[in-house]
Amino acid sequence: MSAEIDSILKQFERFGVNLGLDRIRRLLNDLGNPQQQVPLIHVAGTNGKGSVCAYLSAILKAAGYRVGRYTSPHLIDWTERICIDDRPISEPKLTEVLYQVRDAIAPDAETPTQFEVITAAAWLHFARERVDVAVMEVGLGGRLDATNAIDRPLVSVITSIGWEHWQRLGPTLADIAGEKAGILKGDCPAVVGKLPPEAIAVVRAKIAELGCPAVFPAPAVPVADPPDDRPWVRAEGIQYPLPLLGDVQLQNSALAIAAIRVLRDRGWNIDDRAIVEGMSLAQWPGRLQYFMFHNTKILIDGAHNTDAAKVLRRYADGLDFTENRITWVMGMLSTKDREGIFKTLLRSGNRLYLVPVPDHSSAIPEELAELAAKICPDLAEIRCFPEVIPALEAAIVREESLTILCGSLYLLGYFLGKMR
Repeated sequence: MSAEIDSILKQFERFGVNLGLDRIRRLLNDLGNPQQQVPLIHVAGTNGKGSVCAYLSAILKAAGYRVGRYTSPHLIDWTERICIDDRPISEPKLTEVLYQVRDAIAPDAETPTQFEVITAAAWLHFARERVDVAVMEVGLGGRLDATNAIDRPLVSVITSIGWEHWQRLGPTLADIAGEKAGILKGDCPAVVGKLPPEAIAVVRAKIAELGCPAVFPAPAVPVADPPDDRPWVRAEGIQYPLPLLGDVQLQNSALAIAAIRVLRDRGWNIDDRAIVEGMSLAQWPGRLQYFMFHNTKILIDGAHNTDAAKVLRRYADGLDFTENRITWVMGMLSTKDREGIFKTLLRSGNRLYLVPVPDHSSAIPEELAELAAKICPDLAEIRCFPEVIPALEAAIVREESLTILCGSLYLLGYFLGKMR
């Protein structure tokens, strides 16, 4: 990572997470309101945001459009967050645009947060590069997230709603749903995934209040006789390959196709060929991804909340490595639902190797070990390591076992950075 980029953004790190739109709107106004120059697809949700953004940007690129994509967090470095046509912004360009954002902050203004600064940089870059459309992922929540400083998105997508960030979004799924539904705008189309009953009630009420044309697509279904050896599925009458692993991608890909349908209906030129090509090329690292570590294939996945852990567990249950043949290498942030994640993932006979998440508010491995032993007392082994690499080296010794690294996207990013 560029030390200069890190130095610029470190200045704003101390302001933490401070939800609200006043600071970002003033900052964008002082930058000439670049967000008003960029047609936007806005994507919120507890899980699935990143893969839906990856599908959308890949399809739109295949259709011939110049596509900006803004996602968070990054895995290895800041440039990953701001892409055009799936290529990360260069370090010199990001440095330049960050200085421009920093210099635009009025001396009498409340200092923006780090996320607001990088979000403003994304909009400024997309506007200057004249993208045809930007696909932007909400950072946290929706209603008061910095990406919500817009008036009329092309499409608003809500992928899923689960139990995460309750400390800031509210104590119930209905509260969390209300915050995520805050990205919806009057008369602007909405695409909504399968949500829990108390969440969907809130979202439907917001859609009715605003008069949003809304679609609730069913998950894609597997194709019985695929045209090649890849898994193919069908949604919205379109047949396409599914490049990302996990059954949750049946829903995520269908959400992307439904959003593309909305654009088609509004005159965008996106044919079925572009959908098939885009889908086949879509990538989203760090989510159910196989990785070669010391000549051994391991599985890595964020699994940073209970719903994401359920996706990982269902995938693991479908593999040959079942029950006591899984070695988990895990680290978690202190703010996460550690009990829920352990209950979802751990099974009798599993091995659990615990590590800290570097440079973040990490849960203490020894405390996690105590919790795991209470939740799953029949674990074959629990060990704590000071760092992820020696934990993985110890795990892969057991050739009969599948090693899965998970628990935090920040931990995955640290690992992948070490593997460069």
